[in-house]
Amino acid sequence: MKKISILLLGFLTLASCKNEPEETVAVVEEEQVIEPVTNDALESAVIYEANIRQYSPEGTFDAFTEDISQLKDLGVKVIWIMPIHPISEARRKATNDLSIEDIEDPEERKKYLGSYYAIADYTGINPEFGTKEDLDELVETAHENGMYVILDWVANHTGWDHPWLEEHPEFYTQNEQGEPVDPLNPATGESWGWTDVADLNYDNKELWDVMTAEMKYWIEEHDIDGFRADVAGEVPTEFWEQAVPQLQEIKPVFMLAESEDKDLFYNAFDMGYNWEGHHIKNQIAQGEATVEAWDEYMKKIDTTYQGDDYLMNFVTNHDENSWSGTVRERMGDAAEAMVALTYSIPGVPLIYSGQEYDMDKRLRFFEKDTIPKTKGVMWPLLERLGELKTTSPALHGAKEAASYNRLETSADKQVLAFERTKEGEKVVYVANLSDQPVEFNLNLDDNLQPFVGKQDFKIEQNQQYSFGPWEYVILTDN
Repeated sequence: MKKISILLLGFLTLASCKNEPEETVAVVEEEQVIEPVTNDALESAVIYEANIRQYSPEGTFDAFTEDISQLKDLGVKVIWIMPIHPISEARRKATNDLSIEDIEDPEERKKYLGSYYAIADYTGINPEFGTKEDLDELVETAHENGMYVILDWVANHTGWDHPWLEEHPEFYTQNEQGEPVDPLNPATGESWGWTDVADLNYDNKELWDVMTAEMKYWIEEHDIDGFRADVAGEVPTEFWEQAVPQLQEIKPVFMLAESEDKDLFYNAFDMGYNWEGHHIKNQIAQGEATVEAWDEYMKKIDTTYQGDDYLMNFVTNHDENSWSGTVRERMGDAAEAMVALTYSIPGVPLIYSGQEYDMDKRLRFFEKDTIPKTKGVMWPLLERLGELKTTSPALHGAKEAASYNRLETSADKQVLAFERTKEGEKVVYVANLSDQPVEFNLNLDDNLQPFVGKQDFKIEQNQQYSFGPWEYVILTDN
């Protein structure tokens, strides 16, 4: 959205006579609230995933908008809003295994709101959340607070109520009987189980034009700053490569792919998901892997990706929380060390709705639920990490990321230590990523000071340290 400023540009003579009164004319000039998204802004960004349905008891745009200014305290620069569109009723999910058609009681059916990812109208708004005017207010408030807003975009499939199923059946993948089908696993030909959606067929190039136009609508009409693309790798890369330049012609946009496919980064997406790194963090926290697995992973991505590719780091998101478990379920006492790790490594960290409030429950996915709103351990930790992320070049994580250098310790299977440096600044992360106490040697600069974590940490003359289980510290030289 844009603010309006009134400028006095001159006078209008109402009559030819010199003695006639003159009237001031107000001319409207548009002024940008926030500069278009740039890589410089993304270098120090924190992303917040907003689950509008579950964020508040009301489950509305307005309720979320009220809290946007608080997110500045966490260093949030990008707000990713989960799908905002109307949800199909046909074949709507009631549970992971049942549709509402399987529920006989009509009153019982009403509580099942369906999956956000079963889109019935790409240019519509889910009435549960409010109106388009409410969304505009959310975007304007975010911009006023120095934050960008990206929408979750579901290009791979639609819900079964989408008008294209009748108007353009050729847009859909069909079986031998000519019937649209739900998405299939290309490796096996079997259903993924996403029975509440119909798979789109990108062999049809007319679909490319229509889908791109639907995305352009939100930028042109509602000043959206980009998109998070759901299952981006299931849609042909060539589609994204032709769509994104058209979006960029309107204004610079930020594109996040739910994928690790490096081919998507060449000409379409800015950032992908760090799924593999996330799973390794889970495995280490659960005692199924050691720090050696993390070191191997960092070597792998260093050779797999181009220098300006980068990934989103997280300990939770909507999928992980609802289907795999809460942060505490998966990571237990390692949670704080792993959160600190997501901020310290190259890339951009993510906060999911409720994480900042120590949410220790799995949010219901197809029904109304609500996150807690009590600040406990995580809020001050995320606030402190956000401060460092947004102020230190040594934690830059986008196309011009700070360097990552592994520091050798005498216990490298248990202790992860590395430094990040850029523009003369340094940040060091040291953690015992095991459930046992550990003593180790590590050479550190004398001028480093603890910023967050083990606050009694001191640089020792003999460079020998003792850390308890999952104990960590982040050090700075500034």
